[in-house]
Amino acid sequence: MKLLSCAAVAALTAGMTATVSFAQMLEPTTPPAAPVFDAQGEPVFANRADIFEYRALDSYSEPEYVAAFVAAGLLPPVEERLPNEPLIYSAANMPDGVGTYGDTMRHVIGGRPEGWAYIAGNGQGWGGIDIGMYECLTRTGPLFMVNPEDLEPMPGLAKSWEWSDDGMQLTINLIEGAKWSDGDPFDAEDVMFYWDDHVMDPEITPLNGATQDTFGEGTTLEMVDAFTVRFTFTTERPEQVLYAMAYGTFCPGPSHVMRPEHPAYSDNSYEGYRNAFPPDYMNFPVMGAWVPVEYRSDDIIVLRRNPYYWKVDETGQQLPYMDEMHYRLSTWADRDVQAVAGTGDFSNLEQAENYVESLRRSADPDSPARLAFGPRTIGYSVYPNLSGNGWGEPDDRSQAARELNRDANFRMGISSALDRVRLGESLVKGPFTAQYPGGLYPGTSYYDEASTVFYPYSLETAAGYFEQAGLVDTDGNGFLNWPDGSAAGDGDVQLTLLHTIDYQTDKNLAEGFVAMMEEAGIKVALNSLSNNDMDAARDSGRFDLHLRRNQSELITVVQRTTELAPVGPQTAISHQANEAGELDLLPFEEEMVTLVNAFIATTDAAERSEIMKTYQQLRTEYLYDIGLIAYPGALIINKRFSNIPEGAPIFMFNWAEDNIIRERVFVASDAQADHELHPDTLPGAPGSSGPVSAN
Repeated sequence: MKLLSCAAVAALTAGMTATVSFAQMLEPTTPPAAPVFDAQGEPVFANRADIFEYRALDSYSEPEYVAAFVAAGLLPPVEERLPNEPLIYSAANMPDGVGTYGDTMRHVIGGRPEGWAYIAGNGQGWGGIDIGMYECLTRTGPLFMVNPEDLEPMPGLAKSWEWSDDGMQLTINLIEGAKWSDGDPFDAEDVMFYWDDHVMDPEITPLNGATQDTFGEGTTLEMVDAFTVRFTFTTERPEQVLYAMAYGTFCPGPSHVMRPEHPAYSDNSYEGYRNAFPPDYMNFPVMGAWVPVEYRSDDIIVLRRNPYYWKVDETGQQLPYMDEMHYRLSTWADRDVQAVAGTGDFSNLEQAENYVESLRRSADPDSPARLAFGPRTIGYSVYPNLSGNGWGEPDDRSQAARELNRDANFRMGISSALDRVRLGESLVKGPFTAQYPGGLYPGTSYYDEASTVFYPYSLETAAGYFEQAGLVDTDGNGFLNWPDGSAAGDGDVQLTLLHTIDYQTDKNLAEGFVAMMEEAGIKVALNSLSNNDMDAARDSGRFDLHLRRNQSELITVVQRTTELAPVGPQTAISHQANEAGELDLLPFEEEMVTLVNAFIATTDAAERSEIMKTYQQLRTEYLYDIGLIAYPGALIINKRFSNIPEGAPIFMFNWAEDNIIRERVFVASDAQADHELHPDTLPGAPGSSGPVSAN
């Protein structure tokens, strides 16, 4: 038991009316033990140098049908399409060794693509489409298998980097001689176009990209030469920027195609620019392994191999091994069903409602798919809108809700009113779900149980906290009323909960939250939106409470570190600046900001550990987020696929589509299936109708 937490409860309950006595109030404690779950796979660790290297080989090879394009004069020889020193994957690190060409990986997704202008804010529908198309300066997905003492992002389009002696500058060396999928050279102009005309343009709202806060206030980027750029910082050696250069915060777009449509260089509006490359714009140039060649609305997206892809295996075979990627446009629940049934090949099993049936079916020896569970890194929280000074221009009711949210008693009341065991069991029975207090995840590098504060379920305790926040049932109808002087008047307290309808788990948790708040006397109305609309509502501050599945900053800490606290006007999802750029941080938030900045400023491992202990205590004690449940995910993969790393989590540094390094995944010749929709074809010219043949 934490002395600080006990003292906090004593202070909060001092002077409380006789309605709820101190004896009835449960004190905060450390989190209860999670159920034992033995089905988790363990990764095989390696140093980064054991996974890849950059160097030239004596010769290179490609699939026979691609060689036919070269023979027909439609494509340069493979050695001319590769960089001077391609990225080479080591066979020793491949679970099943060097692969063979051919076959298709069939994905099923529940999202719908908006277009290909990723850096302008278009969503690709998730499910791994963007990860297959775009490459970034660095890469983090495979880091789950990197030895902790060698933990640093893997290079990508940035081949290497060097810090200045004073740590105030970071020089980035880009790969030389690499080309976009249409053959146009990749160089520093593409990087600067992303930085100058997207990151630094306040009119651009990236869907999952960098903002002006991501790399630190006052940070600049300059072009040194055609293959070198240099960051200049206002703080010493902010190593977290190496993680911020990975998916999806620094994945440049093709400037030779996008610049003519940008408002700075055309008569386009920003909305026109964002929509200049719709889903039916085929062969959009990419640096990733696969290129879009077919789109059928509400049916399928097909990607074909990129003939200019800049990676090879150690025998010189140009990657990827697989020729085609399919993305059936269905539902997220259907993705799991089809992967288990064998009509799909890959799924991140993350909807807990599907676990029992998926396990039962995969246990059949004749099942086409296998399941591999990882750690409990899927967790949900409810985030109160903590802005009190006008973010999103709230009306009187919304302003009153935010004033309640800013009262720690109210947040403690919400947490105490949550029966997390019942929430978990409403999704799935068995040893899957654990009670989650919020903050950093158990089992991850910086988690410390003794620094984690948990508010046990107790409606009596919740009532005590609510009373301290000035909430009482003045009209006897079973619901608490707004406190005296509230901008919302004196009626029943009613809040809105923003959540996505794209995932059944989110919908179930939202409904459970509403029911439990009603038991505690708080009315909550659901604002149920699709993912993209939900993101827009959240980013504009139009919510009281936001139910969200947490992201990588609470797992790795070293990634998306600035999102751990409102260190800048737009870094936090639940507290951003008003139109004047002003943040009205609560005292505990100010402390969190100081801690996050201190974490970023030091590279000392012991110091970072201590910083995160204090951060975790502040975050969980004052309930920056109100945790719900956490559970493990499972990778569902068709048994015919080889080179799937052991213990690959569905989500850690990135999603499993990146973790498994899809460009080196292959299907043995005797296991290949005839699923290709565009065999023996390659992506055509940008804007053309689809793939082209060598014949």
